This record gives sequence, structure tokens and C-alpha cells, in this order.
Amino acid sequence: MNLTEEMTALAERAKKAARVLATLTTEEKNACLEAMAKAIEDNKSAIQEANRKDMEAARDMGLSAAMLDRLELTDKRVAGMAQGLREVAALPDPIGRVIEERNRPSGLRLRKISCPIGVIVIIYESRPNVTADAAGLCFKSGNVTVLRGGKEAIHSNHIIGKTMVEAAKAACDRFPEHAVQVVETTDRAAIKEILSLTGLVDLCIPRGGEGLIRAVSECSRVPVIKHYKGVCHVYVDHHADLEMASRIVHNAKLQRPGVCNAMETLLVDETAAGRFLPMIAASLTKAGTELRLDERSRSHAAGFIESNEHPHLIKSATEQDWDEEYLEKILAVKVVDGVDGAIEHINKYGSSHSESIITSDEATALRFLNEVDASAVYWNTSTRFTDGGMFGMGAEIGISTDKIGARGPMGLEELTTYKWIGTGDGLIVA
Repeated sequence: MNLTEEMTALAERAKKAARVLATLTTEEKNACLEAMAKAIEDNKSAIQEANRKDMEAARDMGLSAAMLDRLELTDKRVAGMAQGLREVAALPDPIGRVIEERNRPSGLRLRKISCPIGVIVIIYESRPNVTADAAGLCFKSGNVTVLRGGKEAIHSNHIIGKTMVEAAKAACDRFPEHAVQVVETTDRAAIKEILSLTGLVDLCIPRGGEGLIRAVSECSRVPVIKHYKGVCHVYVDHHADLEMASRIVHNAKLQRPGVCNAMETLLVDETAAGRFLPMIAASLTKAGTELRLDERSRSHAAGFIESNEHPHLIKSATEQDWDEEYLEKILAVKVVDGVDGAIEHINKYGSSHSESIITSDEATALRFLNEVDASAVYWNTSTRFTDGGMFGMGAEIGISTDKIGARGPMGLEELTTYKWIGTGDGLIVA
């Protein structure tokens, strides 16, 4: 069987499974999810052993520290996969909701009802926890999942997928075994093949770096929900509580630098820069963060720069830095002229992901919240909150920066479409 035939057969199995999955009750789906969660906990040792093989191979491949961090399945992350599945099970079933009702003068009664999308292909790098998160969310929302992870996580993804399917089959006789499929081949050509199957695949959601997402978007013939990168900003206004600002900046940049909702550019109001920049520059460089400063930032932090014990961590920013998603301990810093300057910079260079303002002035905050173009905008809050779990979605399938359809963290409701159901009593159009 060649690659085209292999991917077509896989998609045909998925399409068939989708018809069965759509008939499962909420109770059946929840029982499967609970069983999946317990199985992941019970098989933690085997999952982590498979992950160790991937980690060793990834180091040999020369993967970056950020990618290695995403790949590793710590005890906390394995527990997080199980917890995420249980949280999804506890959420209301998004299928069958009456979104809207209309009664027409003709006597036609209309209901707009939520229903599954169908077959969803998830393409992702590293992060084997996505296997559980994506499969769980898609399953609860009645969608079949085809999971195509990177070759660096092949052992981890396979054992997680197998563990979930076997647990669900044991928990529910009607569970369709092809409701969750992990693509076995690491051949990149498989992506183009499966994304050409418009009659079998309904949607693709890529998760990973900008290069992966652009490549998927350009080759796909099925709809793609995406975000290219997370160039996230925190703006410190002159009305900000600087101690609060410092805590938020540290969290947004350093709590986990290698994720898409981490801050990549710090913007500081000219009026606050002389007080805030020396303080924040000292604490960030002490934590090993490289700073790329524009000219005004360097001027305001001149005293600190001269006495800095880590001169290699202080560099001059270039135009390219404003577009950069570093995903590591590197931060671009720019002084701007008030909230107008911050909004202008973000709307020019931002990626419509997550933006935050730190200020005690409500009017300034409201201007920022209303005028910044992003899928998530915050006031006195870290950008790290842009996450399905943090938003109460249990887990997330991804974060969309598109403006049509889903936007921001995608949970159960974002994985549904709808149909109109019309009823009458022998109605015909005159």
C-alpha cells in the first residue's frame, strides 16, 4: 500500500467512525473519558519510558531547549493529561444544544442545533500531551480525531493514543475504535496526502511553530484553523503599580518561556521608563534573560547597563526583534509614548494572540482593551492566562488568531458546527 492509499484508508476509517461516534450518548462519552484518564494514570511508567526514548532521540537531533521542554512528559504533565480528560468529561455536552429558535409566519418552526464537525486532523510538534488533550476534546464534541505528531514524539504519541483507545473500548461497547487514530508514518508527505481528502476530512488544526503552520496552510485543501505565532506584549503604563508590573512581567516572560502565550516584547511608557526599566532589567538579567533594548530603553537604563554583571545579556534591538517570537529567555524592550504608542506598536507588530496593559487608570485600560486587535486582551494580568484550562475549557485544542469562526482558546463549543432543523404540518412554498 503506497502513502496515498494508506492515508485514504485511514481517512475512510475515520469517516465511518464519525457516523457511529455521533450517536453516542453523553453518558457513554463521559464513561470513555473517565476510563481514558484512569488508564493514563495507570500506565504512567510505560508512557514516560516511551517519552524517554523520544527525549534521547530529540537530543541527538539537536532540538532546542524550548522544543525539549515541550516534549518532556514530567509527572505533572502526565497527571495534567488525566486531569484534563476528567475536566472535559465534567463539562456540559456541547452537542444538541438549541442555539436559536424561530417561528415563521408561514408556520415553519426552526431550530438551530449544535452538531459535530466530523473528522478533524490535528498536526502538531513535540508536546505529546496534545495527543490526549485534542483527542479528549474532539471525542466529547462528537468529532473523530486523526493525530499527526512530529517524529520527535512518535513513541510518546503512539502509546498515549493506544492507551486511550483501549480504555474507551473496555468502557463502552459502542466506542468506534477508529475514533482516535495516531498516524504511524513520520513521512512528511503524509500531511499533504491526508489534507487533500476534502470528501473525508472536514477540518485541520495545526499546533506548533510558524513554519509548520504556514506549511500546513499552504498545502491544505481542507479548512485550517491556525495561529502563526505568538508575539505577545505587556505594556506598562505610567499609572501602573510598578511592583505589580514587575510580577506580571516576570510571569509573562519567565514562567514558561517556550510557549505561545509568553511575552516577547515589553513596552514601557516614557513617563514610567526611568523608574521601571532599571528595576526590571536588573531582575530579568539576574534570571538569565537576554534583553534587546531600543535606544530610548538603553538611555533610561544607562546606569544599570554600566554596572551590569551580565553585559552579554544586554543587546540593541533591531527592527526584526519587534516581529520575533523567541520562545526562550530573550525579551525585546521598547519605550513608547503612552497608550497611543503602545496600541500603534501592537497593532503593527502583534500577531493577534495575547496583549496586556498594566495600569491603575480605568479610562486608559478601556482604550487599550477596545483598540488593541488580539484574540485575548488583559488588564493587570499576565498573558500566560490565554489557555483553555485557564479559561475553564478543561483543555484546549489550540489557540486561534483567525477572525472568522473560532478565536482565542478553542474548547468544546469551538469544535461544533450547527444545522437548521425545520418542522411544519405539510408546509409548501407558495
